[in-house]
Amino acid sequence: MNKRILGLAFPSIISNITVPLLGLVDVSIVGHLGSAIYIGAIAVGGMLFSMIYWIFGFLRMGASGLTAQAYGRRDLAEVILLFVRSLGIAFGLALLLILLQYPILKVAFTLIDATPAIKELASLYFRICIWGAPAVLGLYSFAGWFVGMQNSRFPMYIAITQNVVNIAASLFFVFVWNRGVAGVAMGTLVAQYAGLLMASLLWYGYYRRLWQKLNWQMLTDYEAMRSFFILNRDIFFRTLCLVAVTTYFTSRGAEQGDIILAVNTLMMQLFTLYSYIMDGFAYAGEALTGRYVGAHNQADLTRMIQTLFAWGVGLALAFTLLYGIGGSSFLSLLTNEQEVLNASSDYFYWVLAIPLAGMAAFLWDGIYIGATASRQMLYSMLVASISFFILQGIFQQRMGNHALWMAFIAYLFLRGLVQTGLARKILLKSER
Repeated sequence: MNKRILGLAFPSIISNITVPLLGLVDVSIVGHLGSAIYIGAIAVGGMLFSMIYWIFGFLRMGASGLTAQAYGRRDLAEVILLFVRSLGIAFGLALLLILLQYPILKVAFTLIDATPAIKELASLYFRICIWGAPAVLGLYSFAGWFVGMQNSRFPMYIAITQNVVNIAASLFFVFVWNRGVAGVAMGTLVAQYAGLLMASLLWYGYYRRLWQKLNWQMLTDYEAMRSFFILNRDIFFRTLCLVAVTTYFTSRGAEQGDIILAVNTLMMQLFTLYSYIMDGFAYAGEALTGRYVGAHNQADLTRMIQTLFAWGVGLALAFTLLYGIGGSSFLSLLTNEQEVLNASSDYFYWVLAIPLAGMAAFLWDGIYIGATASRQMLYSMLVASISFFILQGIFQQRMGNHALWMAFIAYLFLRGLVQTGLARKILLKSER
């Protein structure tokens, strides 16, 4: 079981680690431009797209779980139908985002309280990157489908290509063309389409024979489409809760000034680094859970979950130690703004609580996605999100930014706790 988990997790970790590294490079580039405003602008601009794209995370999660279960049943006709449906929906939603980009931006800035300078730069970032929506949402469908097919190598190849292009293009546009925040956005846009091109080439080279099994009449079958959207409805609302927490976190930091916003942005890079590594194991959980549920193999499902959590505990302890020893030095690599670094030291101990508090939530998310247990995912997210807002509201006046971090840690912990309590339903599903 270790071999199967690591065979899926390791390529996913390589894929995922490029994502926070990309964010770290972007923050590092603007962190050396001479003002905390640039860091804040990247934070707000990136958060705007997180708000938008996370809402459509069901494209990846739904494709992964459903495809893995079809793979477990050896139903190749359903496998190709799931791919085409997901990709078609992704491109349709992307077109809608592009058409609605101006009202989206206006609404977003009614929710985010930032200084005029940061809003101006973040708006510039948004107006450039929004044209990458077809590539981003299309890659969600590709990535979920590949993982469902027990293939985490292809997302790794795509991510490496995308992020190498992004880093090179961003450095070129910023330091050669002197385009500042716009240069970072242009680099991101170029890389998104490079990733989509790579995904298309890999699919065509390895899976094109599946076209022979595509039943075009079933492609728009009402019951199949209805089942797809009903399944992903809970994931959609669960993601809205996640976006609400993340948006509020960034917005409250922005309200406390450019320095606190920059501090929270830098510290969240450490959370992001940990989360993407844990997501590598969560993706392995998605693929294997869907496979075993589809095959009604309860014994291997139970053994996989136990092994997955053994890896999770070990990684959480390792990251806690790593951040305790070198976390502060790591932040200094991202910016030379001494005022920001000094302020970070007052809040850094909250980062040390992230690995153990969030471990179970990450792993259960993957298992629940593979089992298509979307309703249980929603329940856990509702409990955690409501608790986040209650705690932050109660302690904000007395604790300031500390209340924000305390509520966030509690939010992570409660997600995992509730999911653990509901996990029996996944095991029962594999018996049917």
